[in-house]
Amino acid sequence: MDLKSLRLFIAVAETGSFVAAAERHHTVQSNVTAHIKKMEDEVGVQLIDRGGRVRLTSAGFTMMTYAERIIQAHDEAIALFKGGHISGSLRVGAMETTTALRLPPLLTHFHSAFPEVDLKLTTGPTADLVAGLNEGRFDCVFIAGKLENPRLYQFKAYKEELVLVSATPLTVMPSAEELASSTFLVFGQGCSYRQRVDVLLSDSGVYSSRMVDFGSLDAILGCVGAGMGYALIPKVVFDAHQHRFPIYSLALSARLGEVNTYFVAAETNTWTPALTSFSEALRLSVTPMPAEGAIAVA
Repeated sequence: MDLKSLRLFIAVAETGSFVAAAERHHTVQSNVTAHIKKMEDEVGVQLIDRGGRVRLTSAGFTMMTYAERIIQAHDEAIALFKGGHISGSLRVGAMETTTALRLPPLLTHFHSAFPEVDLKLTTGPTADLVAGLNEGRFDCVFIAGKLENPRLYQFKAYKEELVLVSATPLTVMPSAEELASSTFLVFGQGCSYRQRVDVLLSDSGVYSSRMVDFGSLDAILGCVGAGMGYALIPKVVFDAHQHRFPIYSLALSARLGEVNTYFVAAETNTWTPALTSFSEALRLSVTPMPAEGAIAVA
């Protein structure tokens, strides 16, 4: 049952005439008749009573409901992917720290501009987010570091500076003995910041240390402030939350501390208009505007 048959069927039902339906769709009456007969053969019932004035049978009235719904769904889908009214869903995955501070302004702006897009945000460690993108559970993700996959669209969205966070002021890196006997509070397996803890310990000559997994940023900061152990978090996150917890930070070397957060999605020819609009909103939010009088260079 193709769309042309359904459109001709609706035209016959609305005009009460095979001739008028043919004129509406710029075809001939015999073509309309053939399409209606094909529909009736396919469903196995008579849809139109041809005795006297053309009218729908009981089965025809039922079919009319489905035909209108199918045509409407088809037309909405075409309009959506041709960049018309932006709606549908957008499934975003992001690291907990990125979600806490970087994304709220972007998500608020996007929701205001496209209120009919159904946003779903899920947080998790980088490894889980990458797996979710590959499995089709996310439309886009924000992860730490760039992936070695040329088939993915990757855009460097944010540059982070990690700091070591503790319950007491720090002027130098704790000694190897202190680090070896301390606990590090981290997100679960697959978190890229957790891997940086391993590098920090290795650089200090420490090859084993206690790590405790947490599921939320507030839990980590609260327990660090209570003296449970150390944590590595972006400086921008520390600056935003240091007034809430009794915590202090120590800057790390560029090799240890610099981390780029990437916006990653499948190839652009697979994107929905909602994802395209979200990507454009992200670029605008992180691209500095040229100073007044300055000449933009491509």
